[in-house]
Amino acid sequence: MDKRTDKLRDQQESAPVPLEEDASKGWRKAMRAWTHPRVVTMLFFGFSAGIPILLIFSSLSLWLREAGVSRSAVTFFSWAALGYSFKFVWAPLVDTLPLPFLTRKLGRRRGWLLLAQGAIIAAICFMAFTDPASGQQNLGYMALAAVMLGFSSATQDIVIDAYRIECAEEDMQALLSSTYIAGYRVGMLVAGAGALYLASWFGTSKDVYSYAAWQYSYLCMAAVMLVGVATTLLIPEPAANSKNYDYPASYYLRFLFLFVCTVGVFIAVFFLSSGLGDL
Repeated sequence: MDKRTDKLRDQQESAPVPLEEDASKGWRKAMRAWTHPRVVTMLFFGFSAGIPILLIFSSLSLWLREAGVSRSAVTFFSWAALGYSFKFVWAPLVDTLPLPFLTRKLGRRRGWLLLAQGAIIAAICFMAFTDPASGQQNLGYMALAAVMLGFSSATQDIVIDAYRIECAEEDMQALLSSTYIAGYRVGMLVAGAGALYLASWFGTSKDVYSYAAWQYSYLCMAAVMLVGVATTLLIPEPAANSKNYDYPASYYLRFLFLFVCTVGVFIAVFFLSSGLGDL
């Protein structure tokens, strides 16, 4: 009798799971994965990283054209985004150099993130309070603000990549990367179509230029960046990066010298090649 019962139990356990039940389990598992705190964190970080890029490209280009800036000058403003291409130059500095106050309070990754996001907000506000139609000097200030925005945004990308690698196991990296890209695309949509819609809603158009409309639009984008700041303050520092390392002062000075030279050369080339150096 016991053998017959065991055989019947084995047959029930080996019976195929109904398709509806299997699909239901798959959906529940997917929902648990997508609502994981680290995945949600990368979604918000992706959104924060997607905001600055179009504030340098399409949105800024349309603003400058409405302000009466020549097409040749507008084209050179795209150089401000070259920081994204050369961020590998100062990535070792960001990876190893602790910040005096922020690292002690927040940790190395979160400290650099907060610094980069604060610089992004400052650069966007700098652009918002600069009217490119008010003369060549203001146009030079706008170019400087755009360069600041490009470098600070590239620095944010460096730290987010490091945080993503350290905050989760290898089997979660694909999900974190895809979520980051999804947030990045939403951020680009907000900074592109969203900024243009706000500028139009505040009163600017192709025929009637309104500096106040663009100013309010960019200030709204600076406020949206607070999503990234809030995320940085709420998340924990990765356990893999909790250990503090001590390096000799010469080590920091070499990287700092490299960083300053890179930024200085880039700004000089940008201004001289665009003709803004004659201001």
